Amino acid sequence: MRRNPFVVDGCCRKGSRNALQELYNPTQSELSGAAVLHQARRDQVVDSCRVYSASSHKRKVLTPGDLKHLVVDEDHELIYCYVPKVACTNWKRVMMVLTGRGKYSDPMEIPSNEAHIPSNLKTLNQYSIAEINHRLKNYLKFLFVREPFERLVSAYRNKFTLKYNSSFHKRFGTRIIRRYRKNATQDALLNGADVKFKEFAEYLVDPATQRDGPLNEHWQTVYQLCHPCHIHYDLVGKYETLEDDANYVLRLVGVGDSLRFPSYAKSTRTTDAMTAQFFSNISTQQQIQLYQLYKLDFLMFNYSTPSYLRLD
Repeated sequence: MRRNPFVVDGCCRKGSRNALQELYNPTQSELSGAAVLHQARRDQVVDSCRVYSASSHKRKVLTPGDLKHLVVDEDHELIYCYVPKVACTNWKRVMMVLTGRGKYSDPMEIPSNEAHIPSNLKTLNQYSIAEINHRLKNYLKFLFVREPFERLVSAYRNKFTLKYNSSFHKRFGTRIIRRYRKNATQDALLNGADVKFKEFAEYLVDPATQRDGPLNEHWQTVYQLCHPCHIHYDLVGKYETLEDDANYVLRLVGVGDSLRFPSYAKSTRTTDAMTAQFFSNISTQQQIQLYQLYKLDFLMFNYSTPSYLRLD
């Protein structure tokens, strides 16, 4: 079936940016502090898109199928593009509170597996073309990002080193081991439960992987998941300033007094030092190829090139 392309409010449209100030009325102190910060983040995205657009001969037209990561809250006229491994479970819980019309009050009372059931939240690809365009033009749109390699290592640790993720071991682990491990045991080929980071890196940079289709959402780039060069996001939150940015969003939509973003400090969180350790185990060539793969996310969201990379 042919998928109809549609016109979206591109990165340089001003409509929803003005709406941000007119409809949500944050206090003066918020405008002077947080708003300046978020303006700078928006400008960084726009500038990066301009550079990328000038150097790329590809002109992508979005279709509704590209919008399945954009969660819609009709009551508060809010759109959230979720990025796995960037607090998306807690954001989905918050969106369930916002869209639940009283069904939920505390995000942390919602089991994590329930937050990931697709039918519990409505996504933008479920609307008609006209409805999609109306919401993109008029709703407050936001996403949260994270240092790209920290997010990548977090995804690897979660999906390939924990026993309970057997579905990922079967689906991806067996394929990775079959392709990149010499003299693999029958058990490894059958269960795919002990993929090494070096093998995972090899899989990501292999042209055959690109030919297989889009990367899995847990290690796909933010650029490909949320399309920030085609959709103008009013707010770009960061994992590094998660609570401040998240509660700023909630204050903007008028629920800051009744709803706070869940506060937590995970002892198992993937850190920069941990990421550096994983990258020390892969070749210089793999480091360069991985940086090229995630380069747009580094540039677009103003993350500096990691000091541990061997790029020369």
